[in-house]
Amino acid sequence: MVFADAFPRAGGRARFSPTRPLPPDEPVDAAYPVVLTTGRLLEHWHTGAMTRRSRVLDEREPEAAAFLAPAELGRLGVAPGAAVRIATRRGAITLTARVDPGMPEGMVFVPFAFVEAAANLLTNPALDPEGKIPEFKYAACRLSPAS
Repeated sequence: MVFADAFPRAGGRARFSPTRPLPPDEPVDAAYPVVLTTGRLLEHWHTGAMTRRSRVLDEREPEAAAFLAPAELGRLGVAPGAAVRIATRRGAITLTARVDPGMPEGMVFVPFAFVEAAANLLTNPALDPEGKIPEFKYAACRLSPAS
């Protein structure tokens, strides 16, 4: 276990610093009223470089989908299994809509393990001022039925 005995600092103790959460760099607005968030699926780790090679895992989740709350699908007039277009200030992708009762309204989740649906290209590359981590988990977007 990493750091089970000590931290690599004088005295071996960790040093913690409080921080305040910052608002997103790109808040939702009238043009982009929905939050796009990205992440992993149970079946595919990170970019899918290894898990997408597993026939068993790829058969369970063979393609990216847009996970939306039932009310969000209703607002769009899109049925589960239909195509939905997700557009941000950086581009757009079209995915199959999947109903997810656990998703809040006003938000869409897209897994980033699929190179053919490169969700991170849609997200905001703004860096956190302290951690210097890109803001890949939050971007303003708009949704529409795909034609």
